[in-house]
Amino acid sequence: MCGIVGFTGRQDAKDFLLDGLFKLEYRGYDSAGVAVEQPKGGIEVIRRVGMVAELARAVKESDIAGKCGIGHTRWATHGAATENNAHPHIDCSGKIAVVHNGIIENYMELREELTAKGHTFRSDTDTEVIAHLIEECYEGDFVEATRKAISKLRGAYGVAAIHADHPGVIVVTRKDSPIVVASSVKGAFVASDTVAIVEHTRDVVYLDDDNIAVLNPDGHIDFIDADGNAVYPEPVHVEWDAEAAGRSGFPDFMLKEIYEQPRVIRDTLADRLVDGKISFPELESVGNLANDIDSVTIIGCGTSYHAGLIARQLIEKWARIPVSVEIASEFRYRNPIITPRTLVIAITQSGETADTLEAIKQSRGNGAKAVAITNVVGSRATRESDAVIYIKANMEVSVAATKSFLAQNAILAVLALYLAQERGAIPQDEVCKLYGEMQAIPSQIEWILHQTNDIKRCAKACYKAHSVMYIGRQFGDVTCKEGALKLKEISYVHAEAYAAGEIKHGPIALIDDTVPVVAIATKSSTYEKVISNIEEVKARGAKVVAVATEGDEHIKRYTDLVMYIPDIPEYFSPITASVPLQLFAREIAVLNGRDVDKPRNLAKSVTVE
Repeated sequence: MCGIVGFTGRQDAKDFLLDGLFKLEYRGYDSAGVAVEQPKGGIEVIRRVGMVAELARAVKESDIAGKCGIGHTRWATHGAATENNAHPHIDCSGKIAVVHNGIIENYMELREELTAKGHTFRSDTDTEVIAHLIEECYEGDFVEATRKAISKLRGAYGVAAIHADHPGVIVVTRKDSPIVVASSVKGAFVASDTVAIVEHTRDVVYLDDDNIAVLNPDGHIDFIDADGNAVYPEPVHVEWDAEAAGRSGFPDFMLKEIYEQPRVIRDTLADRLVDGKISFPELESVGNLANDIDSVTIIGCGTSYHAGLIARQLIEKWARIPVSVEIASEFRYRNPIITPRTLVIAITQSGETADTLEAIKQSRGNGAKAVAITNVVGSRATRESDAVIYIKANMEVSVAATKSFLAQNAILAVLALYLAQERGAIPQDEVCKLYGEMQAIPSQIEWILHQTNDIKRCAKACYKAHSVMYIGRQFGDVTCKEGALKLKEISYVHAEAYAAGEIKHGPIALIDDTVPVVAIATKSSTYEKVISNIEEVKARGAKVVAVATEGDEHIKRYTDLVMYIPDIPEYFSPITASVPLQLFAREIAVLNGRDVDKPRNLAKSVTVE
């Protein structure tokens, strides 16, 4: 949430700052701003409410110039989206400018202390206290003042600061909020996400908690720990390039990322079957994991939580291990039963989801082994966990998770097979057979992506609805939850998902001819029961859209519209059935004039609790 950029070097800073902010706009777009050191001294700050484009126009109309600066695009937490609350924030002297991601939990206490000492605040934000704290601690040493200032903070923060009396220097630090730094012949860079930097260099350093990086205009970066001692972190080479972050001719990132899903599934499944056995070399460091556990707990938020619900059915079906799935934000307060014989699987696309990270810490504190499933190399989840399994989704820009969700489902299915294999719960030839069935999924998704006219017709029939109900059973039930989430978050159409057998226990009261029902009615062991549930809502006047198996003409007797997917075993159906639901939600959003990549009030990476 929120985006930070910064540059110091031998060329104009504002071009990099604006370009980086555009690339990070998916992390926050309530307001944006830049602070640039001026050639004749001092710092000039420009801030605007709204999208980065508003800021870019203001910068273009100004005479702002300089080779060192910081920028920020905001997702509001403290204070409304106003120019005064936009970053960067400055101290009383106007010499210090700060940008910040995260939440300072003791900001009100600090604000009162600083006000009593004569500091004047201009915003409602928690961030502004950082600028005033640095000012209060400053005695000629900018780095030391920053180190002392952050020692007084409680909460999560990623911070970049500049000082007019130390031209060309950017001081950066973090705690529980991602920060990446890098250098090249052009100078030194800082950002809250690699996508803002990768065009300039693919060798980056993910800053550790409580460490400070000091960026210099010659590109040199010094690193110190919380006590002021020098540290020497190893750079990480980023595998994907800048082109991966572009739209490649698609009208939006969401559609591009949906069409990337066949490649993502192929990459995620690659090299997992070695000499006739499922292989997870990433788990070698945690011993005989499959046989050292008696339960599995999966934690995640939003889409990742839905991936966990699907994984629960597969692990219990194949490996015969009891599984609980927990919403990470509630897990910490529920006093869950976690023991050294519990495997905790933490699913987080960004690897920086604050609630999930706290759940990992709590689980490991109880002696459990934690395995993170994430998309981001070097993210905090990779350092907090005992082992890491990477999905192969590459950069995902659209706020609505699509390809990362399918990749999570694919790798969790393979992990379920691995646990079953290692425990001898199913024969090895059955493991190989199931893995072989998974390898057909990419081509099945490609089939769906070439048959989108029916999906568009369904969306056109439903886009004016004020509410949509999704129903399904077993694997279809969870698929509905993800489909409804996608519709809500990008189209702002109210949607709810229910286990189809539950609708008669209350939700059916909502049904009339203004509420379309989307039913997952693919070939499965519960197909006939789903048909019965469809008839129940049809009797109440609902327009029914079904996701059905290719060749099923019978379904048309009970529904108004159909979106078909290829025939697939029901335990893998959530992967393929999610694709038409993604396209359905996107099409409705487009028909309603929504910005599908930047839905209101949402951010890609939720780095605050």
